[in-house]
Amino acid sequence: MTQATNQPAEALAEELAEELAEELAEELAEERIVWEGRYITAKVRGQWEYVGRARGIRAAVILALTPAREVILVEQFRVPLGRACIELPAGLIGDDAGFAGEDAATAAARELEEETGYRAGRMEVIGEFFSSPGMVSESYTLIRAHDLLRVGDGGGVEGENITVHRVALDALPGFIAERRARGDAIDGKMLLVLGPHLL
Repeated sequence: MTQATNQPAEALAEELAEELAEELAEELAEERIVWEGRYITAKVRGQWEYVGRARGIRAAVILALTPAREVILVEQFRVPLGRACIELPAGLIGDDAGFAGEDAATAAARELEEETGYRAGRMEVIGEFFSSPGMVSESYTLIRAHDLLRVGDGGGVEGENITVHRVALDALPGFIAERRARGDAIDGKMLLVLGPHLL
C-alpha cells in the first residue's frame, strides 16, 4: 500500500522544526557576562541581552497593613528615574557583610523596620515573583507583615532618605493619582494593593 504524501505540509513541518531547534538553541545558549558593576551585571544569552543583580542577590518586598487597614508605603528618590518614587517597602536579601545566608523573611523584617519604623510580629512568605522577565533576571520574594508595632521613625540607613506614608486602602487610588499628578513615579508593585480598586 502506498502512502499519500503532501509535499507542502512536509516542507512546512520541516521548516517549523528547524525554527524550533534554532529557538531552543538560543534559549540554551551559554550565558555570557558582558559588563559587571558593583550592583548589576549585563548579560547575553544567544540574541538576548538582559541585566541581573551582581552575585545573584535577590530582593524582598513587604506588604504591610496596619490594624486600621492602612498600607505602609515608602517614598524615595530613584536615580534611574530622576524623581521620587512611591513604593512598597523593600530591600536586598543578604547584601551586606554579616547578612550572608539571610532568608527572605528575616531580610524583610530588617528592611521593614529600617525603612518604616514598624516591627512585624510575624512574616508570611507569599512567594517569588519576577518584575520584568523580558529584560531583568531579578526576582523578589513577596512577604506579608502581620501584627505591626511602631518602634521608630524609619527613614532608612546609610544615606537613604525615605519618607514613610500610611494610606488607608480606600484612599489609595486618590493618593496615587495625586502623587502621579505631582510628577512622582509609581512602582509597578503598587498594583498589589491597587488591585481590588482596578477590578
